[in-house]
Order: sequence, then C-alpha cells, then structure tokens
Amino acid sequence: MRQLLAAWLMVDPADLPMNPRLIGKPGVGKTTLAYAAGARLNREIYIMQATVDTRPEDLIVTPVIEGERKLRYVASPLVTAMLRGGVAILDEGNRMSEKSWASLAPLLDTRRYVESITAGIKIKAHPNFRIVATMNDDASTFDLPEYIQSRLQPQILIDFPDRDEELQILKENLPFGEDDILRYVTDFLQQAHANEERYSARDGINIARYAMKLRKASDSALPVREALHLAILETVGGEALRYVPRT
Repeated sequence: MRQLLAAWLMVDPADLPMNPRLIGKPGVGKTTLAYAAGARLNREIYIMQATVDTRPEDLIVTPVIEGERKLRYVASPLVTAMLRGGVAILDEGNRMSEKSWASLAPLLDTRRYVESITAGIKIKAHPNFRIVATMNDDASTFDLPEYIQSRLQPQILIDFPDRDEELQILKENLPFGEDDILRYVTDFLQQAHANEERYSARDGINIARYAMKLRKASDSALPVREALHLAILETVGGEALRYVPRT
C-alpha cells in the first residue's frame, strides 16, 4: 500500500499525482488493496469495470432518454470521481481496447481532462482526483500501447500479501471487525496462499463479515470459531476448510 500511496502523493504544488497500475495474478487482492488505499485517503471511491466491450463513451458519459424528447447524460464512475475529487479504480484495465484507452490519454498526462464527443463537453479532473488501474497478468488481455504504458506509471507488481499486510487490509475494510475474527481469517488466508490457493483478501473480507453477522444474529451465543467455520463453508466452500487454523 505504501507504494501506491506514494505514487498518489504530491510533493510540491506544481507536482502532479502519478497513475499507477497494479499487476498480479487473479485473486491476489489488487482491487481490495486499491480500495483500502483510497479509504486511507478518506476519499470517495469509484470502481469502473473494464471489459473487452468497453467503448470510449462508456468511460465518460452515457446518454439516457427520459420521457418525451428529453435526453440527459449520466456520468460514468470514472468521471464522477474526477468531478468529486475521488479515487477511481479502473479494474482489469488490460481487458480494454486501445481505442478506449486512447480516450483517456489526456486524463493520464498533464492535461488531466477527458472529452465526450457525444455530449460535446470537456471535463477537467478535480485536483484531488486519483486513479489506479488493476491488471491481471494472464494471457486473455490486450497489450497496452506504449503511449498508455508511459502514462500508467509506476508499475507495481502485487503478490499475495504477507500476514501483517493482509491483516491491515482486513482492518482497513472492516474497521468495526472483531480482532479475533480478523486474525483468524488472516491465518486462514495465509495458509491458503502457502498452498497456492487463490482465496483473496476479498474472500477474507466476506468471510469475516459473514461470521460477524452470524454472531450478531445469535446475540453472540454462537462461538467465534463455530461462526468462522460456518462462514468459510458457506462463503468459499467446503474444500477451503482444510486451511482453517488449528489453534
């Protein structure tokens, strides 16, 4: 997380934030890490899911017909983050075509704006706006053109986090979480990582959240370990039980 936050930092009023990209295997928690970093900045966070069908206008505005002869434009999550000074997570960015990336080129350099041909407007980014792209390192993606690669720097390689990092991610996403539940889930994830299973921090968040709900529903009568056992079973399946902590 420190590398990502450093990329977003401005060291001088004349400086600009960088546009980092997080690269790693599916399931290592890239999006979860980006979300936790955005939360650390106390900014609104918007996630834009990129696909092979994402068009340039999908990244900016969508025209919507309302009633008779009424047309309004709905801002994308990316543009909403730009206008409100939030954090935009462009998820699985290398599933997007070069044409779509080209529409973001002015946003990713010193110009810091996007243009909508459909709406005929130019939208400038708020000074507090930050963006990060997450990318899987599998083969089912487009190659980024060089002019986009040069704008998406630094490239931060993400592997499964170590125990302290993973526990911190859980705490960032579940600040109301019971400490013993978060530590138990962290130990479960670490055991799974050691066996090259792709249970992610997102899975851990869901497990911990569900365990807390089960305890709340029983007025805390359900023991913590029993709640966690049930949460793992019903969230990621019975095969995952082999990685539950023994103590």
